[in-house]
Amino acid sequence: MHKVTSAHGHTLFSAAATRRIEQHAAALLPAFTLMQRAGLSIARLTLALAPHARCIWIACGPGNNGGDGFQAAMHLHQWGKNVTVTCVEPGAKGLPPDGAQARQNALAAGVQFASQPPENFDFCVDALLGLGGSGALADGRPGMQLMLDWLEAMHNSAAPCLAVDLPSGLDCDTGVSAGALFAINKEAARARIYSPKALFTLSLLTLKPGLFTAHGRDAAGQVWFDDLQVSSKGEPPFAHLLGADRAAPRRRGLAPHDSHKGVFGDLAVVGGQSTSASHMVGAALLAARAALHAGAGRVFVALLGERGICVDTAQPELMFRSLDALDLDNCTVVCGCGGGSAVQAVLPGVLSAVCRLVLDADALNAIAADPALAKLLIARASSGFCTVLTPHPLEAARLLGTTAAQVQLDRPQAAHQLAELFGSVVVLKGSGTVVAAPGQTSCINHSGNAMLATAGTGDVLAGMVGAQLARLAHSINGATAFDAACNAVFKHGQLADDWLEHQQGLNLTASRLVAAI
Repeated sequence: MHKVTSAHGHTLFSAAATRRIEQHAAALLPAFTLMQRAGLSIARLTLALAPHARCIWIACGPGNNGGDGFQAAMHLHQWGKNVTVTCVEPGAKGLPPDGAQARQNALAAGVQFASQPPENFDFCVDALLGLGGSGALADGRPGMQLMLDWLEAMHNSAAPCLAVDLPSGLDCDTGVSAGALFAINKEAARARIYSPKALFTLSLLTLKPGLFTAHGRDAAGQVWFDDLQVSSKGEPPFAHLLGADRAAPRRRGLAPHDSHKGVFGDLAVVGGQSTSASHMVGAALLAARAALHAGAGRVFVALLGERGICVDTAQPELMFRSLDALDLDNCTVVCGCGGGSAVQAVLPGVLSAVCRLVLDADALNAIAADPALAKLLIARASSGFCTVLTPHPLEAARLLGTTAAQVQLDRPQAAHQLAELFGSVVVLKGSGTVVAAPGQTSCINHSGNAMLATAGTGDVLAGMVGAQLARLAHSINGATAFDAACNAVFKHGQLADDWLEHQQGLNLTASRLVAAI
C-alpha cells in the first residue's frame, strides 16, 4: 500500500477491467482471500491516518464494498478501537458470500452494530458503494435514502473520512459525481443532489481514472493504493496517470555542448489581434514568452490586426515578424492565442503549410464554426503533419457540436472523440487534464491545482506545448507530439503545485507562471 503522488506515473483501469481482474484473481485464490486483504488494508490505513481516534464509524453498503468495511471493523475492534458499524440491509438476495462472511466475522468479534451513526465519531469510513456507485444513488433501490443520509452526516462532520475504493457517488471511469448526473438528467431533477467528498480514498486492486479527473480529485482527496497482491498483467489499461517519471522534459543542460539555437527549434506565435476596439496582444506575448522559457531556440511573434508592436521590452529576445515573413514550412506554430476574428483569415494558410502546429482558443472556435477549416484540419494527418489541440471544455464542446456539460460528463471519451475526429493530439484542459491521440492510450495529468484558474494560463500552456513540439524536429529519442503534449501539461501543473507549496498567499498570475518555468 502506498500514497499516490505526482512523482510517479500509474496505470489506470476501468470499472469493467477491474471486475475482470477481480474475477480472475478470485478464481485462482482461496475463497474470501481478496476481502481479507482489503479489510486488513483499510484497517491499517485507518490506524495510520487516525492513530488517536476515539470513535470510528464505518458505514457499510449492501455489496462487497460493505464487506470490506465489515472486515476492517473486525480488525480495528480487535486492535482496541471503539468501532460502530451501520449497515444497509442487502434486500431479498442478501449479501454476496464474501460480504456475508465478513459481516459474520465482525459480529463474532463483538463489533458494535447500530441503526444510526454514533454521536461523537472522530473518524469515519465510507464503505457504502464503491465501484459503480454513481448511478446507484439515482436508481431508487432500497436503502439509497439511508445511504444519502449517512453520506451527508459524514460530509457535514468535521471528522476525516476515508472512502473505500471510490467515494460513494463517484463514477469510476469518468470522475463524474452523482450530483452532476442529476443536474443533467432532467428526469432525476427531484432526486437529492449529492456530491461525494472524502479526505482520503483507498483504491483497491486497481487505480481508477475517475479519481483523477472531473470531480474526482476534489471528491477523493488524498489517494492511496493497494493492489491486494494481484497482478493486472494482460488487461489493457484505460489510461495512464501522468507522473514526473513519465513526463520529464529534456533539459538544455543535458544537450551536447556544441548545440546551437537551431537545435531547439524555431517557433512562431500567431495571434494577438489588436483593433481600435480591443487589444489581445497580451495572450500572444504570454504564449511566446512561455515558449522561450520552456526551451524553444528562437521565438517569433506574428500579431494580427490593425496595430502591432515591434519589441517586447519585458522579453526583448522575442522577434516580431509579419505572417508573410515567417518560414512556416520550417517553423512550429502556436496559433489562436488572442487571435480574435482575425485568425479565421490566416488559418487556411497555417493549416496547409505548417508541419508542427498547436491550435488554441480563437483558432479552435474558428474551426468549430467553419466546416472548410475543419476539413483542412482533418487533412493534416494524411499529409504527415502533427497537430496538438488545446481546448477547454467549452471549446471542445463547440468542436464536437455539444455542450460543455456533456463534455464534462465523460472527459476521457470527449478527448478521444476529438483526437479521432481530427487526427490530432488533444489536450482537454481542466481538473485532471486529459491528453489523447488516435490509436493511443490516453494520459490523465496528476499535477496542477486551482492556482491555474486565472486568465492567461492557457496561453502559457499553449506556448509550453509549442516549445516541446519545436524540439521534435531535431529529436533523436523517438519522441512524438503526444509525448511533447504530456511533458508540457505535466510541467505546467507542476509549476502551480510548486507555487502553492512555496508561495502561499500569493496569487499565481500567468506572468508569474511564465517566470517560474
